[in-house]
Amino acid sequence: MGYVIDRYEARIGSGQLTPDPVQAEAASALDDLAHRLANRKTGGWFSKAETVTGLYMWGGVGRGKSMLMDLFFEHAPVAARRRVHFHEFMAEVHDRLDAWRRLTPDERKRSEWRVKGAGDDPIAPVAKQIASEANLLCFDEFQVTQIADAMVLARLFDALFERAVTVVATSNRHPDDLYKDGINRPLFLPFIDHLKTHCRILELASDRDYRLDRLIEAPVWYAPLGPEAETALEAAWDRLTLGAEPQHCVLTVKGRKLDVPREAAGVAWFSFEELCARPLGSRDYLAIAANFNTVILSGIPKLGPENRNEAARFVALIDAFYEARIKLVASAAAEPEHLYPEGDGSFEFERTASRLHEMRSTDYLAEARVEIDVDAPRD
Repeated sequence: MGYVIDRYEARIGSGQLTPDPVQAEAASALDDLAHRLANRKTGGWFSKAETVTGLYMWGGVGRGKSMLMDLFFEHAPVAARRRVHFHEFMAEVHDRLDAWRRLTPDERKRSEWRVKGAGDDPIAPVAKQIASEANLLCFDEFQVTQIADAMVLARLFDALFERAVTVVATSNRHPDDLYKDGINRPLFLPFIDHLKTHCRILELASDRDYRLDRLIEAPVWYAPLGPEAETALEAAWDRLTLGAEPQHCVLTVKGRKLDVPREAAGVAWFSFEELCARPLGSRDYLAIAANFNTVILSGIPKLGPENRNEAARFVALIDAFYEARIKLVASAAAEPEHLYPEGDGSFEFERTASRLHEMRSTDYLAEARVEIDVDAPRD
């Protein structure tokens, strides 16, 4: 029985996917992993569970990594499993570490936290807690950009692997390039070694960027607002996610939670109200840009002095996306040059309108996302 390859070939047969030998190789690798998980030794009183080598799939945007991992996750023969955006997972890890530090010495002796020899180090107790919840972790958009994450990853994953947790991940970067040029990177390098020991590294080196194909085959700006525009956005979502399962995740920005109601395969969907009618700022928008390659934004209204705060946030949003070369698909009340037609602020908005037009060009859509440091000082 094929856990992944049969479903992958069925999608090709139905016309949902185009045959791709690189994707087929990845599907076979995931299928092999599923069979090894099905046959693993679970351990007992006097023996540990068998550690099963996972899979780290990396490659450019639009190669189908998330779609393949979703096929694997849906059918993997593991009851205790979890699929999560990597940024959200690390935010939860820091929350757990903080929760452990607030415990009294007696509370730390409770069974769910107690780890022999842990002392005052919360890493092993947190790893124990995570492993008790899932022994298969599937991470989407695996990347390391923050020093707080980099400094705990080696010890955390070492403890997870020691507890026979299997990891499957998708990423745009080879492990050797994770946290590249980061502060104190030598302290991070042991994590890379651990990852390469416990995961097979597989590059999806297809020459074809399926997302770019799907971006340029249809408009990315739909105006005016109405049922036709929203139907077009739904169709764009289906094209760009390559059939990956939509998820909900939460980004953490300077201790604040930023809800992402719908994301898959590096694509996030927001409404204008969610991003521009709330007290968000450049760091929030840069956090989105750091975690997703493409954003679908629905319901951009006409702008003017009467909603100047929303307009200012929209300008900051577009600036952040433009800086990171994020791809934008949107529905709006009008074409960019007519969104803010008159009144105080209309002249300044012309720069944003120009950027929105450039962001629709084939040259812009073909550009790779620029890695940005969310925590870097900004004007």
